[in-house]
Amino acid sequence: MSTAQWENNEEIKIFREYLRIPTVHPNVDYTACTEFLKRQAASLDLPVEVIYPVNEQNPVVVLKWLGSQPELPSIILNSHTDVVPVFEEKWTHGPFSADLDAEGRIFARGSQDMKCVGTQYLGAVRALKASGYQPQRTIYLTFVPDEEVGGHLGMRELVKSDYFKKLNVGFSFDEGISSADENYALYYAERTLWHLRLKFSGTAGHGSLLLPNTAGEKLNYVVGKLMEFRKSQVQKLADDSTLDIGDVTTVNLTQLRGGVQSNVVPPLLEAVFDIRIAVTVDIPAFEKQIRDWCEEAGGGIELEFEMKNPFVEPTKIDSSNAYWLAFKKALDDLGLKTRVRVFPGATDSRYIRYAGIPALGFSPINNTPILLHDHDEFLKADTYLHGIEVYKKLIPAVADA
Repeated sequence: MSTAQWENNEEIKIFREYLRIPTVHPNVDYTACTEFLKRQAASLDLPVEVIYPVNEQNPVVVLKWLGSQPELPSIILNSHTDVVPVFEEKWTHGPFSADLDAEGRIFARGSQDMKCVGTQYLGAVRALKASGYQPQRTIYLTFVPDEEVGGHLGMRELVKSDYFKKLNVGFSFDEGISSADENYALYYAERTLWHLRLKFSGTAGHGSLLLPNTAGEKLNYVVGKLMEFRKSQVQKLADDSTLDIGDVTTVNLTQLRGGVQSNVVPPLLEAVFDIRIAVTVDIPAFEKQIRDWCEEAGGGIELEFEMKNPFVEPTKIDSSNAYWLAFKKALDDLGLKTRVRVFPGATDSRYIRYAGIPALGFSPINNTPILLHDHDEFLKADTYLHGIEVYKKLIPAVADA
């Protein structure tokens, strides 16, 4: 297509309109976004509800497409409406301009993560309805807030609500990540996230002395052990090219605090780690190992979990899961090459899976630089439109499974 053809394409117009709504952290205002989604629901002749799982500042917008067999478990097409902050001086296009260049690249925060998926769902539903199709299962399009900062004001509380339980959800579509090559990534699980603060207490005194059992010695020992473990995970990736970052446990030192003066040995030092535990790891044994290292260091070390997510069972990707079989067959029938992976970060799917509902993360984006949360995030118009075609196959396949 030419630039003019892209600009005049109705689905591209809708996508760009959505991108221009700055639902950006911090202090997101979802008002314009909610009104946009209400208009979309009206254009599709679908009923829409706005619910507030936590407060009125964080709305969840739900569109309902009634199935011919509504007694069957339903399908949700989930996406989040919020986006991460931007550093405007680093962008060559306005981050909420949705500028379209001569190559068909649409620049905006959310173009990959993940407003694209939300409006691709809408585009696919529009085309399917126009063709006369009605799904067997009822389909709910859920547009949720707060995902980029943990989902505590969105999906986490939504899945606990009576409203959600009445939806009788059997399966969820959710976000994936763009792929830089011809393959498409398909995510069936997520690692377990910990934010661990270690508080090292020790002997305090003058900096000219060699005091025993100092906080610094203990910190050095435990941090050293964690860094040795980290090195083993780096080596594991190097030794097996079939593994992805989601297949190993990542350990990263993110904060160090302590001390009051350069010549005073402090009584307390703190270190914070971001730890993402692979689905194959025995989590209680891993925690015990860290605690054992703390004892080996001399004790007097407090473990404070600022975040300690529970282990979430991966979605089954075998013959026991009819949704998986239908999803994968549709992709195969389209001739799409896929890589089945563990998601390296955290998405709202963890809350859905924790509620016992199978979920797959998938964004129909390939041959595209991975720019989520980066400057000059963009998605090509042709890639976006192809994604609608993909969902036109995927949604009926799963809804009629």
